[in-house]
Amino acid sequence: MSTFINILTLLRIFLAAVIFLLLISPDGYLLALILFFIAGITDYFDGYLARKYNAVSQIGEVLDPIADKILVLFLFVGLAINLSSYLIGFIASIIITREIWVGALRDLNARNRKSDATQVTFLAKIKTSIQLLTISIYLFALAMDQMLLVVIGDIFLVMSAIITLYTGYIYTIKTFQAFKT
Repeated sequence: MSTFINILTLLRIFLAAVIFLLLISPDGYLLALILFFIAGITDYFDGYLARKYNAVSQIGEVLDPIADKILVLFLFVGLAINLSSYLIGFIASIIITREIWVGALRDLNARNRKSDATQVTFLAKIKTSIQLLTISIYLFALAMDQMLLVVIGDIFLVMSAIITLYTGYIYTIKTFQAFKT
């Protein structure tokens, strides 16, 4: 079962690249939206199946959050290019920077047996959900040719950036506190 679960996770990474390529052409927008929905379903099911069948694996624990990050980053970069949006590009850069920083903090904490300092929080899961919702809004706007929705996507994108920075800040503070004790 864990092999199947890991394949679902790898599928999400593959779909990220495919969706990025579909954003090149207006003919690909609807398929991009559908594949993004499928990628979201794989995210749900790989976690659900791993818990249900107690098939949690180390590789799965590492790959799942990486697959989420790859999906989010491919899509934000693709949308920034497609919509010629410096806002999306800038916030995607913030998100990438935060992910690299938190990854470094997690590595530091793991090496020092202080992994609790960067354990995934509920707010971090909300952050990912808002990022995925934001991408959905943009993809829906492109697929349905409703450019007014892009403004709504921009609002959610800014909210996402604020939560992204805040969770990075929280992980940073917790890490420095863990090293004081």
